Amino acid sequence: MATIIIPANNEEAYLGACLDALLASDPTPDVVCVIVAANACTDDTVTLAQSRSTDFQKKGWVLHVLDLAQPGKLNALNVADARAADGPRIYLDADVIVTPPLLAQLLEKLDRSDPTYASGTLRIKPTGGLVWHAYARFWASVPFMSQGVPGCGLFAVNEAGRSKWGLFPDIISDDTYVRLLFKPEERHSVEASYDWPIVSGFKRLVKVRRRQDRGVAEIEERYPELLDNDDKLPMGTTGLLQRFLRNPLGFMAYCSVALAVRYMPAAAETEWARGR
Repeated sequence: MATIIIPANNEEAYLGACLDALLASDPTPDVVCVIVAANACTDDTVTLAQSRSTDFQKKGWVLHVLDLAQPGKLNALNVADARAADGPRIYLDADVIVTPPLLAQLLEKLDRSDPTYASGTLRIKPTGGLVWHAYARFWASVPFMSQGVPGCGLFAVNEAGRSKWGLFPDIISDDTYVRLLFKPEERHSVEASYDWPIVSGFKRLVKVRRRQDRGVAEIEERYPELLDNDDKLPMGTTGLLQRFLRNPLGFMAYCSVALAVRYMPAAAETEWARGR
């Protein structure tokens, strides 16, 4: 049985669309179990998820909704993992929208005995105006996003791949950690796409990018051996110039955020917030 794990903390504004997209998925080679790991929710996330139970039954899938008192994405992932059956696992953020062919393509790619990591073709969806749409287009064009398998918001592993780690460690960037457990030749992208939203606005993007950088730095400090599996391609002067000419507004927005992350002092942050 394939398992989709969705950690969710106060996701009532997004989870419904995420689950509806799963329900619209093409038929899959395996029965699918969806586990929504709601953690410390104070909104209607749990009720919303439970309301889709009959729809999943009609599809022939199984839906479990966990109402966890303890906050934290990593704990939610670990609790849900403990409930999952043997077989492939798909880890999905609650605000991600999959296209109908994606799950079947992922499960087909994972149907092998050697450790395998897979994700779909990423489409970055900004939530703001012209400048931040240009920013998103520029970000999507950098080599790591356009030529690698970043797994932002959605990554999947087969049973042999899941055996590469035990519990999720208490870290910022769980997706980076899992991706780097796999060698480049063990990571695969499928053609079907999914939509991954990013925040808009200068201050919010700086906050998010700063946290992303901290997450990567934490991996480098705690798990330096994983860096051998990194395959980030340099953009180079020529590549940077080409992207600037194609999207000067996005280039300027991207650089302004990057410079602010590097040189502006960070405000004290006691907890993670998307900034929506």
